Amino acid sequence: MIETTEGDRDFPPALADVARVEFDYDDGEGVDFEPYDTFDSAEETTDWLRHWTGNHQLDGDAYRVFGQDGTGGLAALWCVRPGRPLVEQPVVFLGSEGERGVVAANLSDFLWVLADGLGPLEVVDFEQYEGRPSATLTALAERHATTPRRTTRDIVTTAQAEFPAFSEDIDALCR
Repeated sequence: MIETTEGDRDFPPALADVARVEFDYDDGEGVDFEPYDTFDSAEETTDWLRHWTGNHQLDGDAYRVFGQDGTGGLAALWCVRPGRPLVEQPVVFLGSEGERGVVAANLSDFLWVLADGLGPLEVVDFEQYEGRPSATLTALAERHATTPRRTTRDIVTTAQAEFPAFSEDIDALCR
């Protein structure tokens, strides 16, 4: 794992605002996302990563966990861009049943995904990317985003093209 942010655990203002939004699961038709109001601690993240991979040699320094789905799958900033701030790191999802994927290339793009009515689980599990746009999350993205609004399909495709080996890299960590 690469430590890229010198242990930065300051919660970005955009995520603090996301944490105040109530996501409507709507019996499986809505967004299955429960945002946190702080990052998981380094210890919690390391413990989770070791159990998720079965590899007790790992530490969780490369991840800043900021939310979960209803089954316990986690959304995180993946600190893979050396020297760049947390908001410029990609957003990834690691599900409770082994699902995983890159959701967005940065926090700004992730805000647009949320505005489209999709969460990290929906992006990783489905390829339709048909959500129910949210006026609340659109306004939040308009306040915080530094990237232009694009479709979720474009955001996800671009992010996955930038990090094509994410899933294989995770497989290599598993024991």
